Amino acid sequence: MKAVRVHEVGGPDVLRYEDIPVPIPGPGQALVKIEAIGLNFIDCYFRAGLYKVPLPFTPGNEGAGTVTAVAPDVTVIKVGDRVSYAPIIGSYAEYQVVAADRLVPVPASVDFRTAAAVTLQGMTAQYLACSTYPLKPGDTCLIHAGAGGVGQLLIQVAKMRGARVFATVSTKEKAALARQAGADEVILYSEQDFEAEVMRLTGGKGVNVVYDSVAKTTFDKSLNCLGLRGMLALFGQSSGPVPPLEVSRLAKNSLFLTRPGLGQYTATREKLLQRAADVFGWIQAGKLKVRISQTLSLKDASEAHRLLEGRKTTGKVLLVPG
Repeated sequence: MKAVRVHEVGGPDVLRYEDIPVPIPGPGQALVKIEAIGLNFIDCYFRAGLYKVPLPFTPGNEGAGTVTAVAPDVTVIKVGDRVSYAPIIGSYAEYQVVAADRLVPVPASVDFRTAAAVTLQGMTAQYLACSTYPLKPGDTCLIHAGAGGVGQLLIQVAKMRGARVFATVSTKEKAALARQAGADEVILYSEQDFEAEVMRLTGGKGVNVVYDSVAKTTFDKSLNCLGLRGMLALFGQSSGPVPPLEVSRLAKNSLFLTRPGLGQYTATREKLLQRAADVFGWIQAGKLKVRISQTLSLKDASEAHRLLEGRKTTGKVLLVPG
């Protein structure tokens, strides 16, 4: 089968399109024929060596397809099931073996490309808005990268929960996408100081929560945007990691800081299925719109990474085998 492999960490050029054997499922595993692969910024972290895994490896943390084989001890899914999964590394391939209890059923009314586009980022939006800081009517939140894949989904979930949503974007085109997703206020950080704007728009009170996937370049001002007992949920680091923090800085307004991850919020199969069911249910009900901005061939993974890191994407980027 064809797969994208990383033999040495580095830039997008280290992604190699190669032939490798089709894997065989071991105990508790299933083999999935992948129909669509979702790109996420975390893929770039693994490729660049920011997150360490043994070399060589197949990148990718999200996929959707059909189960073609299962180990004899597997009972939770069967051959022929339509499934998706995240976050499980190794999806830049035509086939992948996955622990069967980490697969989630994809409803018949949801196509594979939508499933691959929303499993990781949709569940991320779900846990952030429903569990990390459970938004309620009257709350205010700031969402960075509001036109990105998670950003557009998170805006929609936050509005479902009754929050007032501020979003930051870099261009007027991206501002339009954030507004379409439902943001109440959109701040062009390339033209405006987002901290000053947030404080102005909240009458100096600040927001209840900041959902920050950017990190290094936004962190300090994100903290300053928080009101009394506010929370900064730092769930990514597209601009680089945050430098060491003096914990005493949180004393102002008795702030909370958390670094959540999807793996911990889907640690049990019960939680995994619950969060996935919410996301697919919202899609089926027409409450959650998924924007796929670009679809590239698996062999063009390097170009996809360049687009992602160059901030030239809005919404979700997919890879498709074949």
